[in-house]
Amino acid sequence: MTTTLITGANKGLGLETARRLVEVGHTVYLGARDAQRGEAAAGRIGARPLLIDVTCDASVLAAAELVRDQVGHLDVLVNNAGVIGAVRPAGEVTAGDMLTVYDTNVFGVVRVMRAFLGLLEAAAAPVVVNVSSGLGSLAVTADPVGHASVVPVWVPALAYGSAKAALNMVTAQYAHACPAVRINSVDPGHTATDLNGHTGAQSVEEGAEIIVRMAVIGPDGPTGGYFAATGPVPW
Repeated sequence: MTTTLITGANKGLGLETARRLVEVGHTVYLGARDAQRGEAAAGRIGARPLLIDVTCDASVLAAAELVRDQVGHLDVLVNNAGVIGAVRPAGEVTAGDMLTVYDTNVFGVVRVMRAFLGLLEAAAAPVVVNVSSGLGSLAVTADPVGHASVVPVWVPALAYGSAKAALNMVTAQYAHACPAVRINSVDPGHTATDLNGHTGAQSVEEGAEIIVRMAVIGPDGPTGGYFAATGPVPW
């Protein structure tokens, strides 16, 4: 039995990823910070609801304890929970704006990794997928036009883009520190979700493709990488 946890999975890319992994036989813990919404979403796709708010240490630790008691290990972790935060010109972004976005998109991943790392290391071939964005690429941000084939839609987003860049570094650091775990960042692309008011050019089915692909890699798969559906993304 392959046991998988996906954070922020009651809608959008997280829900579609959960649905696809349930289809291929994973036992999926569908993480959500709202118990009612999580239970409803899990019920629709045959997943197990798991109450987890990645911005709250106590909530994350309680979720890890529940999985430990029920299963004793975790094969796949998809750190999908994310927020876009305030969308405003860089000169108007406050430290508070940045903290709000980082608390979910970066610190939340660290909370979850710390709580679940022991369960991952108890698995035979553990995998972590961190859902990043092409907006977190320093190379793309330095030259959006030159990298349009990699990230067709680039927008200036100080809080969100820099948080995803930080998440990429978090990914690389954990990959170095935990060689027994396959840990990678992925860029789903500009996908129509609540995060962007459903303005993305891709469907959630298309966006979830790279998340699912990297969630099912074997022990010989890549680690410490940054990938989109079309291939590696420049850091």
